[in-house]
Amino acid sequence: MGTFQGLELSKRALFAQQGALYTTGHNIANVNTDGYSRQRVNFETTTPFPVPSRVMPQYPGQVGTGVDIGTVERIRNKFLDMQFRSENSRHEYWNTKQTELSRLENLLNEPSSSGLSNTMDQFWQSLQDLATNPENGGARSVVAQRGLAVAETFNHISKSIQAIQGDLKEQIDGSVQDVNALLRNINNLNEQIQKIEPHGLLANDLYDERDRLIDQLSGQMNIKVHYSKSSDSALAVADGLASIELVDESGQSFGEGVYLIEVKEDEPLSDAVNELSVDYAEAEDGKKNQAVSSIQVAGYDDVANMELFQSIGSLSALIDSYGYVGDDGTTIIGDYPETLAKLDEMASEFANAFNEVHQSGVDANEEQGTAFFVEKDGVDDITAGNITVDPDILKDGSLIAAGVEGQGSRNGDNALELAKVFDDNLGGLGDASPRDFLTALIGDLAVTTQEAIKMTDNTAVLQQQVSHSRMSTSAVSLDEEISNLIKFQHAYNAAARNMTAIDEMIDRIINHMGLVGR
Repeated sequence: MGTFQGLELSKRALFAQQGALYTTGHNIANVNTDGYSRQRVNFETTTPFPVPSRVMPQYPGQVGTGVDIGTVERIRNKFLDMQFRSENSRHEYWNTKQTELSRLENLLNEPSSSGLSNTMDQFWQSLQDLATNPENGGARSVVAQRGLAVAETFNHISKSIQAIQGDLKEQIDGSVQDVNALLRNINNLNEQIQKIEPHGLLANDLYDERDRLIDQLSGQMNIKVHYSKSSDSALAVADGLASIELVDESGQSFGEGVYLIEVKEDEPLSDAVNELSVDYAEAEDGKKNQAVSSIQVAGYDDVANMELFQSIGSLSALIDSYGYVGDDGTTIIGDYPETLAKLDEMASEFANAFNEVHQSGVDANEEQGTAFFVEKDGVDDITAGNITVDPDILKDGSLIAAGVEGQGSRNGDNALELAKVFDDNLGGLGDASPRDFLTALIGDLAVTTQEAIKMTDNTAVLQQQVSHSRMSTSAVSLDEEISNLIKFQHAYNAAARNMTAIDEMIDRIINHMGLVGR
C-alpha cells in the first residue's frame, strides 16, 4: 500500500463531488428551460487494488481506491413520452378543429340582425307588404332590394368560405414545410449523437433537444418513436438513434410501417429522412377551391392516397376542414366544402322554386313574369356564389310578378305565393323548407362545434395529466436540487478534510520521523 494512496483517493473524491456540484448547478440554471430533463450523477467505485495479502484469511477483502463519475444520466421516462405524444396529437387535432369550426360559425353569423336568416325574414316581410299594396312602387322597390340583400348575403358567405379555404391551404402547406423541417432537424441531431455515443459518452442536451422537436412533431401528426443503438461501443443507458413512424389515430402502423425517419443499419443517416407531401386536385365542378387529393411520404408510393390522413393531429384537422377527395375519387369531404355545398344547394333550390312561382304570375304591366333570381357571369347553375336579382327588376320594380293573370294590376295574390316558398318543402332540400334547411344547417354546425369544444377540453385534461406526470419525473425541482447541493458540498468538504488528514500523516512521516538520538 503506497503512502500517497490516500491523497489520490481524496483527489478522486474531490473531483467526483465537484462534478456532482456542477451537474446540480446545471440543473438549477435550466430550471425554466423548455424541454430540459434534470440530470443525475451516477457514482461508481474505482477498481480496487487486488493486493495478495489482502485476500489472506487474516486480511479479508480488497483495498478500495475511491470514487469516480460513471455517467451523468438524464432522468426521462420513455413510456410517459409516448403517452404525452399520443395525447398531444389528439389535443392538437381537436383544438385546430374547434378553431376552424368556430370561424365557420362566425361566417354564418347566426343568430344576428345581419345573418342570412334575418335577411330572408326581411325579404319575406317585404313580399307580405307587396301583397297588401301591389300598386305601391316603393313596396316593389323594397322587394327587389331585399331580394338583392338575400343574394348578396349568399355571395358574401360563399366568398368568405372560399377565402378561408385559401387560408387553410396556406396553413396546410406551411404545416407540411414545418413537418419536413422538424424531420431534418431531428435527423441532424441523430447524426451528432452518432458521433458522440461510440466514445462512451452521453449526449444529454442533444437528447433533450431531439425530444423537444419530437414533441412538436407529435402535435402535427400521430407518431411512434423507435430507438436503435448508434454503435456497439455505446453505453447501455445511451438513447441511441431515433426512427419516427407515422401511425393512425389508434397508434397502429400503416401496413408494414411508414417511417418519416428510418435509421437503417449500414446506410448513411443523410438518407434516413422521408419527407411528407400533400397534393391537390380541383373540386368536382372545377369552380371552387382545390381539395387535398393525396398525402404521400417519400418512398411509400404503395400506401393509399388518403390512408395517411388517418394520422390524427393538427395537420389532419386542417385537411378535414379544408376538404379532401373521398374514396370515390370525386366527392369532396370536409367542413368547409360540405357547408358551401349545402349553401349552394339551398340557394339553387330556393331560387328555382321562387323563379317558378314568379314566372307563373304577372307584373304591373300585365306581362308574364320572368326569372327573379339569375346567375352572374353567364354560369348555367345558380349557386350561393353567383346568385343575384335580375338587373332589369332592380331597375324597374314594376317587373315584379306580384299578381295573378286576369286579376288586374291591383292583385297581389302571387306575392303571397312567393312568400310561401320560404316555408314550402322542396324535394331538392330533402323535403325541407328553405327556412328549416337553414335552421338545420346552423344547428348541425353548432352541435359539431360544441362537440369539438368538449373534445378539446377533454383532451387538454388528459394531455395536462400526462404532462404533469412527465414533469414530476423529468423536471427540475429547486427544493431537491438545493438539498443535493448541500449534500455534495458536505461530501466535498469531507473529502478535503480527508486530504488534510493524509497531508498531516505524510508531514509526520517526512518531518518528524528519524529524529531520535540527534
